[in-house]
Amino acid sequence: MKHQILIDSLQTLPEAAAAFVNAIGTRRHFAFEAPMGAGKTTFISEVCRQLGVSDDIGSPTFSIINEYHADSSDAIYPVIFHFDFYRIDDLREAADMGLDDYFDSGALCFMEWPHQIEPMLPDDTVWVSIEPQPNGSRLLTFEV
Repeated sequence: MKHQILIDSLQTLPEAAAAFVNAIGTRRHFAFEAPMGAGKTTFISEVCRQLGVSDDIGSPTFSIINEYHADSSDAIYPVIFHFDFYRIDDLREAADMGLDDYFDSGALCFMEWPHQIEPMLPDDTVWVSIEPQPNGSRLLTFEV
């Protein structure tokens, strides 16, 4: 089923993130495509908060991966991995970091700049598009 969520402003971000969480079901791998500055990290951060993460959530641009833990031991997604593949130069670099182990861990995986490692993405990856609109809002589109 195709979903579209309009994010009018930062004030409506929690509502949009909650709608996303309600729509994803049991899927675990999400590839976020959007231009630089479109709000990938901001949206993923709010989704993590909706899933019970209270840790500081930031961009993994330089670390490549951030790991977050939900505060509740009975959380649906107790562990979340947040990747930023912008600085990955080739697939070997991604393989050397044990990417398959992360994907096979059962944890929720959010990926920014996924085209950098596209051949390595799990078959069940959900592609999420964030498109800036002329009025400053963002249109989130994905199919689950």
